[in-house]
Amino acid sequence: MMRSEAELEGVTLLGNNKTQYKTTYSPEVLEKFPNKHPGNDYMVTFNCPEFTSLCPKTGQPDFAEIKINYIPDQFLVESKSLKLYMFSFRNHGDFHEDCVNIIMKDLVKLLDPKYIEVEGIFMPRGGISLYPFANYGKPGTEFEALAKSRLFTAIDRRK
Repeated sequence: MMRSEAELEGVTLLGNNKTQYKTTYSPEVLEKFPNKHPGNDYMVTFNCPEFTSLCPKTGQPDFAEIKINYIPDQFLVESKSLKLYMFSFRNHGDFHEDCVNIIMKDLVKLLDPKYIEVEGIFMPRGGISLYPFANYGKPGTEFEALAKSRLFTAIDRRK
């Protein structure tokens, strides 16, 4: 069954031939659409293997793979808007940990998911790799406990 016009009301970037790539951090480009299966707990995964941002001190580029996993509630993120959002970090100066937390918080604000995790796998600079991980589980639900357990699973995974 096709989605109705009402369900696609907030989706403006998909199919738009006049895509503009923002060169500064732009959370306003994120778009969402209704989840037709909010009663099902399922995972949506995005992988952004070409993420770039800038060091806030030196302005040098940082390169990373960003992995996003989330269990949606009422809404899903539209993938083209997510791509444009991730691109908007290209000239954004922030530390790796900040980028990962900003991405997570922006998606929580947009979607109010049951659960979300964002992992950054940053390329080495000066002989050191950095892998920040941030997650969130909806307070007062089983997903809040999941967030705590996954946080420590992420730490164990890197040994």
